Amino acid sequence: MDYFNYTPRTSSVVRIGKTPLGGGNPVRIQSMANVSTMDTGAAVQQAIRMIDAGAEYIRFTAQGEREARNLGVIRKALHERGYDTPLIADIHFNPKAADAAAEEVEKVRINPGNYADGLQKIRDRFLPFLAICRERGTAVRIGVNHGSLSERIMNRYGDTPEGMVASCMEFLRICKEVDFTNVVVSMKASNTVVMVKAVRLLVETMSAEGMDYPLHLGVTEAGDGEDGRIKSAVGIGSLLIDGIGDTIRVSLSEEPEAEIPVARKLAAYTGERKGHPPLTASPAPAYRPLAVERRMSRITEGIGGGLPPIVISVRSNGDFTFDHSFPPDYIYIGKEDPDNLPDTLRLITDASSWKPRPNVFPCFSPSEADNVEECSAPLKFIRLGLTELDDRMTGLLSRDKTLVVILDAGGERNAVGIMRAAIHRLMTAGCDAGVILYREYDETDAESLQLKAAVDFGTLFLDGFGDGIMLHNKGGEATVSDKCMFGILQAVRLRISKTEYISCPGCGRTLYNLQQTIARVKEATSHLTGLKIGIMGCIVNGPGEMADADYGYVGSGAGKINLYKGKRCILKNIPEEEAVERLVLLIKEHGDWKEA
Repeated sequence: MDYFNYTPRTSSVVRIGKTPLGGGNPVRIQSMANVSTMDTGAAVQQAIRMIDAGAEYIRFTAQGEREARNLGVIRKALHERGYDTPLIADIHFNPKAADAAAEEVEKVRINPGNYADGLQKIRDRFLPFLAICRERGTAVRIGVNHGSLSERIMNRYGDTPEGMVASCMEFLRICKEVDFTNVVVSMKASNTVVMVKAVRLLVETMSAEGMDYPLHLGVTEAGDGEDGRIKSAVGIGSLLIDGIGDTIRVSLSEEPEAEIPVARKLAAYTGERKGHPPLTASPAPAYRPLAVERRMSRITEGIGGGLPPIVISVRSNGDFTFDHSFPPDYIYIGKEDPDNLPDTLRLITDASSWKPRPNVFPCFSPSEADNVEECSAPLKFIRLGLTELDDRMTGLLSRDKTLVVILDAGGERNAVGIMRAAIHRLMTAGCDAGVILYREYDETDAESLQLKAAVDFGTLFLDGFGDGIMLHNKGGEATVSDKCMFGILQAVRLRISKTEYISCPGCGRTLYNLQQTIARVKEATSHLTGLKIGIMGCIVNGPGEMADADYGYVGSGAGKINLYKGKRCILKNIPEEEAVERLVLLIKEHGDWKEA
């Protein structure tokens, strides 16, 4: 695969009602209902809201055969109102429900981790199900979740991308054996690093075995608001931008119809990479993200060397208003006189405006490269693009250990490919200079900035590239850009600057008000920087998706909550009205509480 030029993955076509998937069709957008599947009226109305917002598939949970059969009632009611959007049944634990759903809707999702375990049991249950699907023309999604791998897989692989792929391949090999081709696959996790690696590994594994099934992409339990959008864009966008993915779902802890515009923006932005001017020659040996660890650069004044990436805020317009919850490490002020600003700020000025001060550092342009080595500053920056990284420049970067690159791809549609190529050019030259990733945007709404920046920067950080981030949005406030940069670094697990919430979007299994609960938990705990708290509607993915969470809040029944410390359930069946207070007490008892 060419990671410098856009090369879409070729997938087979899957028939899902009147909306085919894969094989050159557009990236399909879907969402999932969060009302009870047995509440036909509410289910129909919510489905209509999602369809009107642009959803091309609608998923409902089906806990048992009763819910699975009612999907047929919902489907009929939608048809009577003029809606023929395909419905998907989401099945956990109950193969009989999957069999029933296959007779009622256009597609059934099963989770290998809790559908059946043991190779013979898988065959005994899965083959009859496939026979029903073949007869009815029903599509199947083999949907592996990081949080619900079977005990057998866990014992052999642990909760790893390799385990996720192994679990999926057991089912796919059966599909191939019996020539059942109407299959979609997915690898989902709340951890973007795990999710992206699992999908890439699956693509490679399927290709080696002659499989080209289309892919459904999603980050589970992404959360809500800005964090949910950034996390989803990092995970989904870093794959779409390489042509991987045929359908997506942005899982937000909000109303399902709110997911659709976000997914549409994400698909549209990543699609812009198509048809870009190609990089005519490969600038480095073959690039395989699966084999890439973080690029080890030299340490220059606390930048590089595997240290957490720095944040550079662009304030060349004279705006020096800051959100003190997200203080940048450096402030780029352009030609502004540093004497007008306090010594407590670390400032970057254009080299032509630089004055020797302990807290002020110059930034050179390529045309000023001849002056770099004469400058006495202990830390110097130089802004470069791919075309400036010739042998002369890499030689300068290698000699002058005080230099850090600000890598700028300009306004190119293929910015990610260009930056990858530039960093590989440094690696090929044996140059270990630190690299700050820089991009400029002109967005007037925060959501568009969050999605685009998360795709661009998130892809490169997940590749293992980048010692810092520098984002300039000409159309918005610098404090919004600062917060976005910190959010991206948290989403790629490179720098934690706030409490992290792993919260599911809810479905028909959720027996409490998820959105209100998330708000209450955040209100009580948002000052606990670095702590990870899982907020899950039910037990299906609860403990598993919270594998690296410090504490968990999981629905156990109507109005009842289980509280976890790590994977261990500490308190069971706590009344919902007491659960947030008990969670706070649990955090205090284990010494992780800090006063706001």
